[in-house]
Amino acid sequence: MLAGVARYAHGVSRVVAFVLAALALAGMAWIVALATEQVGERLGPAATGLMQSTVGNLPEFFVVIFALQAGEQVVAETAILGSILVNALLVLGLVIVAGARREPDGVMRFSPRLPNDTATLLLVASFIIILIGLTHSEGDPASHHSKTISIIGAVAILVVYATWLRQYLTSPETAGTPAETQPRVPIVTSIVLLVVAGTASAFVSDWFVNALRPTIDTLHISQAFAGLVIVAIAGNAVENVAGIVLAHKGRSDLAISVVKNSVAQIAAFLYPLLVLVSLLTATSLTFSLAPVYIGALIGTSVLVWQITGDGEATVFEGVALVATFVIIATVAAFE
Repeated sequence: MLAGVARYAHGVSRVVAFVLAALALAGMAWIVALATEQVGERLGPAATGLMQSTVGNLPEFFVVIFALQAGEQVVAETAILGSILVNALLVLGLVIVAGARREPDGVMRFSPRLPNDTATLLLVASFIIILIGLTHSEGDPASHHSKTISIIGAVAILVVYATWLRQYLTSPETAGTPAETQPRVPIVTSIVLLVVAGTASAFVSDWFVNALRPTIDTLHISQAFAGLVIVAIAGNAVENVAGIVLAHKGRSDLAISVVKNSVAQIAAFLYPLLVLVSLLTATSLTFSLAPVYIGALIGTSVLVWQITGDGEATVFEGVALVATFVIIATVAAFE
């Protein structure tokens, strides 16, 4: 409510409005975390992780759309990339630390299938980004057709994601299992909470983007840092809280499912979908990124696969992921 008042009231500092909007986005995380855990008692990690990541990524979708409509292309590009990096490095690292610390032997264990699938989807999405980056670096004829290549590539990646999703949700390995404990919140209430939180995020995202440019100018921070770090962390607050809370409670498979589903969905569904939807906005989004971010994306793909591909992770590996994100954020601050 305060974020909405700050958005439309006269005389309120845009920095204050920005902070309140960011807190509003983060505050929804607690509601979604509770609803996700309750739905998970009935549907199992696979379907629950998918549902939570879908609702959790709605703020990011709206933030990028509003940013493109406002002509903030750098913020939009780094925000969607930042969402991948925040979830794959920062959030996953914190989840691993929380999950491994509660285990007697210091090792967090989970099914390796989703982490490996996520790495594959992330690499598929990275492939077109690398190709477009190479065409621009060489200045060859294809570099003049980045928009067309991005549109065709977006459709191709969406087909890959749809194929994977069908296989993932129908596999016996990821099918839901009967609940071992009695859920505290009725299933209808839990789903309503998820939907309401996702819908409300559209309004909050508008307020957030409206106050973003004045905040960047006032605090003298780079657009890249704003998109890659501030917008990405605020837009993914749901995963930040839900995954860590679930890992702390010992629900390793659900915690990993929440985070990994989000990474897979952003890279292979949300990003290509935004490329297509951006055709209707004032600024078009493509798969063309600065070389430094292409390197960050490839490095992240390899690191995430190496750490989680065996279905086990330790505190050391979680800290390594967090440290990697800090390094990338530092570079973005000077871009």
